[in-house]
Amino acid sequence: MTFGDQGMPYGAVDPYAQWVAEQERIRRRRRTRRVVAAGTGVLLVAAITAGAVLYTDGDDRGAAAAASSPAVPSVSVTLPSDAPSSLPSLLSRPVIRPEQAFPAKSVRLADGSRYERVDLATTSDCAEGMAPELAALIEQGQGCERLTAALFTDPDRRSQVTVTVLSFRRVEDASSVFAMASMDPVTYQVVSLDPPPEAGLPTVPPGSAGVFRRLMTVRSVVFANGQWGDGSEQDEAAITEQTEDLLQYVDDNVVAYEDPDSV
Repeated sequence: MTFGDQGMPYGAVDPYAQWVAEQERIRRRRRTRRVVAAGTGVLLVAAITAGAVLYTDGDDRGAAAAASSPAVPSVSVTLPSDAPSSLPSLLSRPVIRPEQAFPAKSVRLADGSRYERVDLATTSDCAEGMAPELAALIEQGQGCERLTAALFTDPDRRSQVTVTVLSFRRVEDASSVFAMASMDPVTYQVVSLDPPPEAGLPTVPPGSAGVFRRLMTVRSVVFANGQWGDGSEQDEAAITEQTEDLLQYVDDNVVAYEDPDSV
């Protein structure tokens, strides 16, 4: 598993406002099938948002923790009393496997667009594939069970979109990661995959502009980082569309596994 530079987002707008707008664009573009497939995950996120999310300055975590981890807020998420009754049985299932999240090397989406999966990596050492701040946030809970990432490119082999699935033991931990990554997608992000030599793709120049998106399912957070292989800051709309489409494709796969009754 080889991870590359994290990149920087296009523009300099407020991250939370940007995220709200991004999510609305994704919702508008979903077809009816996608809305049904993702329904339970969306409802679950709404239910968690209605619960308590507490942030402190992190001083009570102790000197030892502060010395070994970046300074991040202490985040506490509690499930609301009306959380879905099926949640315990859903969480008792094994976490999604790589071949379930990313079942095909050649992907054709409903709109006819095509992508090639050029790399696939998975690890139970989730900290290996994320920013230190995100790893420190996850350490506040019961941990990440598995990180699985895939790198996709378009037919012109211009784009490089890494989609990453982080699966957790507890919904509360997934929710805290989703919340913090939504408010600050640069600090709390997973790291993009570098293309393997056999893919014949260039390594994206460090610090290149990128698009960062994420969705939450029952127990996972799905991230997508999209960049042009040459580091170009042009055609933002095109790389945004590719990133969002691949994010939704993988999110549908994860939802179909984590809550098959919703499909």
